[in-house]
Formats: sequence, structure tokens, C-alpha cells
Amino acid sequence: MSRYAALAHTPSVRRVQEEMGSATAAGRQARGPDGEAEPLPGPVADFIRGLDGFLFSSVGETGWPYIQFRGGPPGFVHVLDEHTLGYSDVRGNRQYITTGNVRGNDRVALFFIDHARRTRLKLFGRATAVPAGENPELAGRLDSPRTEGRVEQLVTVRVEAYAWNCPNHITPRFSQDEISEALAPLSDRLAALEEENAALRAELAAHHDDRRPKG
Repeated sequence: MSRYAALAHTPSVRRVQEEMGSATAAGRQARGPDGEAEPLPGPVADFIRGLDGFLFSSVGETGWPYIQFRGGPPGFVHVLDEHTLGYSDVRGNRQYITTGNVRGNDRVALFFIDHARRTRLKLFGRATAVPAGENPELAGRLDSPRTEGRVEQLVTVRVEAYAWNCPNHITPRFSQDEISEALAPLSDRLAALEEENAALRAELAAHHDDRRPKG
């Protein structure tokens, strides 16, 4: 069954589920193995590769969580194998909160959402971040596609568990590329009509000139 539920449904969570009347359904989800990491099947890997961003959550030594957005071209998050994700981390505001958190506690949560298709995926994993120059082979694997900018480090996440989230309350949103793709047939048709209209105008003007009196 679900290893994600086995990890997420802590005793405190179970008590709340009992209070709210969802313990039976939640219990069925949580009856899964807690010892082995879940491999990523093809549909999950394809979903991750198709997105241009995700949310990355880590926890600092004060116990407070920190969430960071990471974005790039679709495919910038590479599925290195059925248990491992990776991406090239480029220079940003240089606060390095996520990097520092991961050094103290490698447990992280990733959240992937496709607004256009109202689909989301949540994932538990263990993250590492190493300077880009320390692993040329990995740097090569993560180089294309990647986020534009100066690559400072290589981030990998060893996936422990994942779960699909329900689509409720996801507002459909579309990227500029998705809108352009959807409107492409309309734009082509409009261009053809404009060209046809110009030809008809030219033909009408020529016909009008021919009917003018000569001399």
C-alpha cells in the first residue's frame, strides 16, 4: 500500500483523523511497508519531467520549515533512476537557507503541480547538495535541460515515497507557451483570412479600375 501515508500519518495525525472521523479510510492507506523506498513508475517520472517548477520544503535547526520555489524549462528536474531526482542549482539571492537546512537534516518534501491539468504530486525524500565541480559526471547528466544562470551546486533527492493529491480547488492556469500552442490554429486561420481578404481587395480594386471610362 502507501509508504507515503505510513510516513505521513504520525501518531498525532492519527489522533486528529480519529477525531474527524477519517481514521478508517486513512488506515487503509497507511498499511504499507515502512522499510523500503518506493520506486518512481513511468507516469510519475513523466509528470515530473513535464513541469517547469516545483516547491522544495526543508526544515532548519530551529524546527521551522522553509519552502523555496525552483523553476526552469520542462525537464530541468531529471529522473536519474527510479529512486533519484536531480537538478542543477543556479545562483540566486545567496541566502542558502535550503542548502544549510539540508546539511543539518536531509529530509525534504517536494510538491509538483500542473495547474493546466489540475494534477499535483507530493513527495518525501532525502536531499544532498554538492558543489558543481565535485562531480563532473553528474554535472553532465544534469546540464541539459537546466535553469539558466551560473550553476553553483548539484542537488539530488533520493525519493522515499510519493502520493498523488486530489485535484480539488486547483485553479486552472496556463503558461505563455501553453496559451501560444492552444491559439496557434486560430492564429494560422486568422493569418490565412487576412491574406485572402487582401487578395479579394486587390481583385476588387483591379476590377473597379477596369470599369472606369477610358480617355
